[in-house]
Amino acid sequence: MKKEEKQVMIDDLSKRLDENNIIYIADISNLDAVATSSLRRQCFAKNIKLSVVKNTLLKKAMENVQGKDFTELYDILPGPTAIMLSDTGNLPAKLIKDFRKKNDKPVLKGAFVEESIYIGDDQLNLLADIKSKDELIGEVIGLLQSPAKNVISALTSSKGKIAGLVKTLSEKEA
Repeated sequence: MKKEEKQVMIDDLSKRLDENNIIYIADISNLDAVATSSLRRQCFAKNIKLSVVKNTLLKKAMENVQGKDFTELYDILPGPTAIMLSDTGNLPAKLIKDFRKKNDKPVLKGAFVEESIYIGDDQLNLLADIKSKDELIGEVIGLLQSPAKNVISALTSSKGKIAGLVKTLSEKEA
């Protein structure tokens, strides 16, 4: 590969790393063609971008990204490397866990999730349990709606009682 081609690949990787706040680094080596194809299809279905990359190019791309510190991830790069880019923090972890029910790979090498760094496959369960932004928003909306629903429910279930109380109070003052 020529130097110009490498630079184009580094620039492309740098751009993708800069645009994504959810980056998983995994080892998918030793997966046969059928398993690899299945993994790629599952990633595509969940809008996760999967790419196999050269470690030296990935490291240079990481160094080029401004505003994100990937230095803790440099030590995990040796060996076969694939990157998974997503818009949802826990989605790649859930996909890896599900895929490993039938395969021994991919193995999580590390992840960069919203400025936090996770190193090692032992972090997979933690990452899978992190609630996504949409899940958190849904919970907050549910919590905010709950008191209003309770008040409305109480008012509608005791219409007669409230009307009677209001009538009694108004007659008492007269």
